[in-house]
Amino acid sequence: MCVGSIVTMAESSGSGPQRPTRRRPGLTLGRILGVPIHLNASMLLLAGLVTVMYGEFVRRQLELSQAAGYAVGFGFVVCLLGSVLLHELGHALTARRFGIGVRGITLELLGGYTEMDRDSPSPRVDLLVSLAGPAVSLVLGLAAVTATLALPDRTLPDQLAFQLAVSNLIVAGFNLLPGLPLDGGRALRATIWAATRDRNSGTEVAGWFGRVVALGTTLAAVVLYYGAVLQPLGLALTLLVAVTLWQGAGQAIRLARISRRFSLVDLARLARPVFRVPTGTPLAEAQRRGAEAGQLSAALGVADSTGRLVAVVDRAAAEAVPVERRPWVAVDAVARGLEALPRMPVTLGGEQVLRMVQTHPGAQYVVTSGEDVVGVLHVADLAQVLEPKRKMAK
Repeated sequence: MCVGSIVTMAESSGSGPQRPTRRRPGLTLGRILGVPIHLNASMLLLAGLVTVMYGEFVRRQLELSQAAGYAVGFGFVVCLLGSVLLHELGHALTARRFGIGVRGITLELLGGYTEMDRDSPSPRVDLLVSLAGPAVSLVLGLAAVTATLALPDRTLPDQLAFQLAVSNLIVAGFNLLPGLPLDGGRALRATIWAATRDRNSGTEVAGWFGRVVALGTTLAAVVLYYGAVLQPLGLALTLLVAVTLWQGAGQAIRLARISRRFSLVDLARLARPVFRVPTGTPLAEAQRRGAEAGQLSAALGVADSTGRLVAVVDRAAAEAVPVERRPWVAVDAVARGLEALPRMPVTLGGEQVLRMVQTHPGAQYVVTSGEDVVGVLHVADLAQVLEPKRKMAK
């Protein structure tokens, strides 16, 4: 049994405007060469399974006691985690060599991933960072093969070396398949990017290849299972890998399509004007005044006694108030103070706006020009620009 590093690098802008891309890292183990190392709880589940399964296997092979077998199984898990960690460090240190910040490495159920704070600046850097991880796994695998050949047959060191050799060589080979989110898919993206000078085209093509790899993985899993090569647990894990690949490929395709529309994001046009009402105004009255002024689509703002804007009504909270209660509910009760809302300079470009939304997820953002509030951006309006077909489908 082997564990692969399936998702090795998280895109810095790999999801849509509704949610951030940063993943929950889990338990922090410490730092290696300045890189934070995290452990996801899902890895503990797999570690337990591998400890028991490999422990039973080596116990039968070498006629060990059950306790000794499980101890060996746990040792194998530690070696395997070390291999995955070194794979990810290959990505992380190469990225850092080219000035790309690394947020951390997370070990999880299907291996691990390295999260970086921005995309590679060029196809060459993208290619080198992508191939660094498989190169580390290949070196580890070949070293383990050499150790296997040198060690006496049917001994504990021989078994451990053999399993590490197989694991690392499969990790290296599988990750080099040409489809996102695998390392080979990133290498394919870099190649297409270099040829077309269009990163988005490379991402989309590599994403579609990733879906082909996911389907191929599913087919291979079924064939191997019915060929009695894979056990039920192996089939389940392989199908989980295929699902992960399909989802990662879909996110890559979606990202490419979103990125092409960044130039359409104009905060001066997207930000809704603010229709102000005095503090204490009943919600129904504020909505009536807005309708009379032809400001139905405007953001509803709350002004103090001097006319200064101090809060913005939360649309979702306002809509949740029953119509019959709105005459008795003041706008202040469904509003958020300006200090609680993220601010966006009106000069931000599309990519910067998306990063802001991902970093500070919310439904509304105050758009400013210097100290002045020029409007309110609703994230739904941003989604409509970046993903019009997705929005219409809803």
